[in-house]
Parts: sequence; structure tokens; C-alpha cells
Amino acid sequence: MVRHQPLQYYEPQLCLSCLTGIYGCRWKRYQRSHDDTTPWERLWFLLLTLTFGLTLTWLYFWWEVHNDYDEFNWYLYNRLGYWSDWSVPILMATAAAFTYVAGLQVLALCHIAVGQQMNLHWLHKIGLVAILVATVVAMSAVAQLWEDEWEVLLISLQGTAPFLHVGALAAVTALSWIVAGQFARAERSSSQVAILSTFLAVVFALYLAPLTISSPCIMEKKDLGPKPALIGHRGAPMLAPEHTLMSFRKALEQKLYGLQADVTISLDGVPFLMHDATLRRTTNVEELFPELARRPASMLNWTILQRLNAGQWFLKTDPFWTASSLSPSDQREAQNQSICSLTELLELAKGNATLLLNLRDPPREHPYRGSFVNVTLEALLRSGFPQHQVLWLPNRQRPLVRKVAPGFQQTSGSKEAAATLRKGHIQGLNLRYTQVSRQELRDYASWNLSVNLYTVNAPWLFSLLWCAGVPSVTSDNSHTLSQVPVPLWIMVSGAAWSRLRLLGWGKASCLGCSLVRSQECLGGQLEAGGERSWPLVSARGWEEREPEPHGGSIKGPRKVSSYRRSSGLGDSCILF
Repeated sequence: MVRHQPLQYYEPQLCLSCLTGIYGCRWKRYQRSHDDTTPWERLWFLLLTLTFGLTLTWLYFWWEVHNDYDEFNWYLYNRLGYWSDWSVPILMATAAAFTYVAGLQVLALCHIAVGQQMNLHWLHKIGLVAILVATVVAMSAVAQLWEDEWEVLLISLQGTAPFLHVGALAAVTALSWIVAGQFARAERSSSQVAILSTFLAVVFALYLAPLTISSPCIMEKKDLGPKPALIGHRGAPMLAPEHTLMSFRKALEQKLYGLQADVTISLDGVPFLMHDATLRRTTNVEELFPELARRPASMLNWTILQRLNAGQWFLKTDPFWTASSLSPSDQREAQNQSICSLTELLELAKGNATLLLNLRDPPREHPYRGSFVNVTLEALLRSGFPQHQVLWLPNRQRPLVRKVAPGFQQTSGSKEAAATLRKGHIQGLNLRYTQVSRQELRDYASWNLSVNLYTVNAPWLFSLLWCAGVPSVTSDNSHTLSQVPVPLWIMVSGAAWSRLRLLGWGKASCLGCSLVRSQECLGGQLEAGGERSWPLVSARGWEEREPEPHGGSIKGPRKVSSYRRSSGLGDSCILF
């Protein structure tokens, strides 16, 4: 009786086909190979890793600076001459590019893990180079045109560093398997030393990283100061058109500490509220008086200014992506807003809030160029608004202002030594949140100088400043920040922080053990002269299938490799 050997057949390898197909368009079995990756493809892998790191940094940066998206759009408005929200499209494009690069990075690491030869498809190479160039150009442009914003990146690390550290430990732990495999497969001892030393250097750096992390929110809970007072920046510009009565009324409904306003004087001497030099962005002047659109706002009479609509632009451009959330009645009210005079604001805020006032200098040819400060002071004093509730920011004619209105709180917009400020009878500072450190805050507080920081919109930034002991902040997003009951996180110094360092040491120890065990388990393979292709792993130990043509998997008789027996470890050797 003749026995027939069963025909060998190829086992479907759908996951492997998708892995090599998506990465290098190698969908067929015969296109795959376990040979070493060529030096050229290794170079592309390094370029992919570099692009991944840059896009990750750019995505993190652009996400963290969402506090200043309005400032970014305002900068582009001054450069381009028309208003458009560029921040969100840039964020979406960055997220899409990072997702694409991260996918390629994962596929490349999977190639290494399963021992497949990497061969990045040429379309991916074009896309990779395009993303790398675009990211470098974007980062260079920000460094030149918006260089102060890189300080936000450093500030954000004070809030995210502990969590990024834990994430980095998790990532290194996940990569330890791949590192262990490359360590065991390396033929030269010099390569093994390079792999091991590099990996241990990274692990050691992660272990020491907590020692370099500094954050105001690493503190004892009992040391947390009072919540910073909130000042509405031009009212509540996310809920209503800025510098309108509706905007200031919305801010007062939130029980804010104060309101900030920019005061401009009209051609006939009426103080009104306007931030921009012209009326193009926040009114319909181009529709009613196109010939006056580019004229300075202060060069128009109050009668003309009253005819302009100051609310339609808010619903049309939706600068903060919040207009759609307004109720129908609020949308109708916003659509019918007009330019607000200083007198109207004083009547609304009297007895309800403090005012932080900034004056816009009129042009040289303006009839009130030399007396606009006096005109504004007269309006303030005539209204009966409490002087102690006025934070006076203009630096012009301070001696006159102190004489006429001694109750005003003189506030400086420039950072100087505390002694110099006190000598100039300054009682407070109004600075950008990137301009002052925790030590300087303590120094100013010791001189009884109050510090207000602008413009703080993001809850994470508000939480950091709260922990740092900032007395007050100016915000566009006061309706959200007023609902923040406590800082987003507080890490108790001492025991908890020591546990985080211990976690890093524990991870480092486990990763080191993983490498040692992998060397013991795979060392016998190299000594026995076995094939360098990556063997299959099971809980019973190391097993190797019969040789497979074209890298395929063949079902049939299996034999236990001799190097498992030679290792002397038996069935107990399993990688971490």
C-alpha cells in the first residue's frame, strides 16, 4: 500500500500582506523577503523617524498655542489686509500629516519586528519629503515672524511634562521588544554594544527626567492661592461682538472682576471703544462708506460712527467658532449692535466691575491730539464712576492724571524693576503671560505690586498661572474659565513626586532585564550558526518551521530547532 505525502499548501498571511502592501506596495508573497534592509532603505527609515519627530513637535506646538489663535489671526490680518481664521485649517492639516507619518512609522517598526525587509514605496517617499519640507518651512516661519510664541512651548511643558514623561516610558517599554530583537540578531559585538549603550542611555535619561521637571502645580494643596480674578477682554468677545454693549453685559453676567476696553476719540471729541486703527474688520463701513473704509477710525465724526453696524461681522466671520452656539435671540441682538461710547460703558459698569482702560493715540493731524487724555478724564469724572475701580494703563501725562484723579490705580504695561515702578507711583502691571516668571511674581508681590496677565484663554494655562499665584488675568474665554473650580491638576510634592521617579526606575529596570533575557534566549541561535531569520515564539520555547520558499508559510511537519536545546534554558525562556 502506497502512502501519499499530503500536498503542502501556503497558509494565508493577510496581516503580513497588508503590512508590506501598505508600506511598500508588496502585496504578493514572492515580493516579500527576510533579507537585510538595504542601506538606502535604512536611510529612508531614519528620514521617516526624523519627520515623525518634527511633525509630532509641530502638532504639539500648534495644539498648545490655541490660546493665542486670535492673536495669530490678527497678525495675518495686519499683513494680508483681510480677516480669515487660519489657525484651525493649519491644525487640521498638521493633524492629518502627523497621522500619515505616524502610520508609516508604525508600519516600519512592524517590519523590523517580524523580520521583513523594508522597501518604502516611492509615493510614500514623495509624501514624506513634502511633509518634511512643509514642517521645516512652517517652523522656520514661526521662528522668524512669531518668535515669542516658542516661549509658550516651554510654558506648556510645565503643565504636560509629568504626563509626557509617563508616555515616553510607555513608548520605550513598547519598543523594548524590537530593540531586544535587533540586539540579538546583530552579528558584530560592536553593533550589540552600540544598540545596548544607546538604549540604556535613553532609559537612563528618562529615569533622570523627573529631576529636571519644574512646574508651579507641583505643590502642597494647602499652598494653593486664591483663584485669579478675571477681566473680560473687550467684554465677552466669544459670546458677543467685541467692544459692544452686548459684549460687556455678557461679561457682567458672569460676575467678573473687571472689564478691559480700548478707548479711541472721534474727530469731534467723543471717546468711543475700538481696538483696530480702522473700522474695516468690526463694522460694515465698506458697505455704507467705502471711501472711508481705510481712514483711521478716530478721523470720523461720532454721528457717522453711530450709523455703522458693529455686530454683523461677528456672525459672518465667527472669529472664535462660537457664534453658532448662540441662541436665536442672542444672534438677533448681536446682529444689531452698534459702536459703544465710553459713556455707555461707564453707565453699564458703574458699581459692577473694575475697568482696565487703554487709550489709542489719535493721528498727528487729529484736532484732539494734544488733549485726548483730558477729554477722556473728563468723561470718567463726569460719569461718577468710582476712581478706585479704574486701572489706568496709558503712560501719557501720568502726573496730570494722578493730580486730577488721585484714586486711579496707575498700571504700567512695561516690565521694569519693582523699585523703579514704585518710584513712579505705579501700583500694578499689565503684562503678557510670557513676560514674567514665578520669581518675578513673588518679587512684585513683596513690593505690593499687583500683576495682571493677558490674554489667557486656555484652561491649562489658567491652571498654571493659578498655581503660580497670579492675582488676575485678562481673557476672551472668561465664561469658561469662570467655571474652573480648581486647577486641572496638582501633584503633591514629596511622596507623589518620588513615586513618579520610582516608576521611571522600575521601567528602566524592567527594560534592562528584557534585553538581558533576550540575549540569553537568542544567544544560542547565533552560536549554533542558525539562520538569522526571526524564529517563531511560543510559550513552549523557541521553535522553527521548515524552510519556506519565497518567505511563505508552509504547513507540514515541524521540528524543534537544535539551538533551543543548546541554550540550556529549556522551555522556561520567554521574552518580556
